[in-house]
Amino acid sequence: MSDIQLASSRRGTGSPLVVIRQLDREGWAPVIDLLAHEREVVAVDLPGFGDSPPLPGTVPTVQALATEVALWFSAVGLTRPPVVGNSLGGAVALELARAGVVASAVALSPIGLWTGPGAAYALGSLRFARTMVQTLSPRTARLTRSPLGRTLAFWQLSARPWQMTAEAADGALRNLARSPGFEATRRAARTYRLTGFTPSVPVTVAWGTRDLLTPRHQAHRAAQLLPAARHVRLRGCGHSPMSDDPGRIARLLLSTSTG
Repeated sequence: MSDIQLASSRRGTGSPLVVIRQLDREGWAPVIDLLAHEREVVAVDLPGFGDSPPLPGTVPTVQALATEVALWFSAVGLTRPPVVGNSLGGAVALELARAGVVASAVALSPIGLWTGPGAAYALGSLRFARTMVQTLSPRTARLTRSPLGRTLAFWQLSARPWQMTAEAADGALRNLARSPGFEATRRAARTYRLTGFTPSVPVTVAWGTRDLLTPRHQAHRAAQLLPAARHVRLRGCGHSPMSDDPGRIARLLLSTSTG
């Protein structure tokens, strides 16, 4: 059994669909609202993010995070549920599919398809953003109250950051500033590279055509490593497509998630 208790919530009725969250809790909120009309949505915060404690005495590699989520399935009575995640959560979803402990997996702009410079750029950008937010805290609301401020804060993550609500943007920045597992996970992720595998369950990899954090050429690498997966282009979406087009992401998940 797991040594820690992951924070989670449940919405809606129907067959369960697990949403794996890290820095993107606010981005998932509108998608979860739509999904809950047809599915029971079980949202879980990865160790060290949101309201979940960090992994005790363990380097939080992508594989270690996936193992912890798999243990959590048993703890909460979920048997091989379908999963979806974005960025780090997307990589965790793929590792769960590799292990065969889920019914299906959808990965939105997953990390690990980068080269060394690509990893340094993406992870360095997030570290810089966290430092700036921690410097501003607790005055982040001054930045996020205007469309210009939201654009400056989220231009790498969203194709249309000005459309975010001030409340969602402020919540996202506060989550970035306070997540205790951020730095250890960031360091561990630098060396993570997705390796190819033939999944035994349906796998979908979707990439925003306006992704500025993990540029879309990484989607071509994903197609090479996972030729048996379904690959989807999300036109006009950024690294966190849930914020750009929640309706489209909800439809994608309802059409691809089995279990």
